[in-house]
Amino acid sequence: MSTDQTNAAGGDAQKTAHELERIAQHLATLNDRVAALEEENRLLHQRQDALVAERAALVQRNEEARSRVEAMIERLKALELAGLGS
Repeated sequence: MSTDQTNAAGGDAQKTAHELERIAQHLATLNDRVAALEEENRLLHQRQDALVAERAALVQRNEEARSRVEAMIERLKALELAGLGS
């Protein structure tokens, strides 16, 4: 092999090594980003679950309050009717 061919082969090998290093760094960056997104997704699912549970509790409390108000209205109507009857 001539000196020119050796230098060209060495330059190609160096370019390839540099390109592989650049790709490896890019993959490491992507891997870190995927890990961060997975963690964010996990936290968002956790928050969503908490909000769904909180909403269910609020709906339950609202229904209980509605029932109590309806019962009071019925008692008031009964008292009014009893007062009119006397």
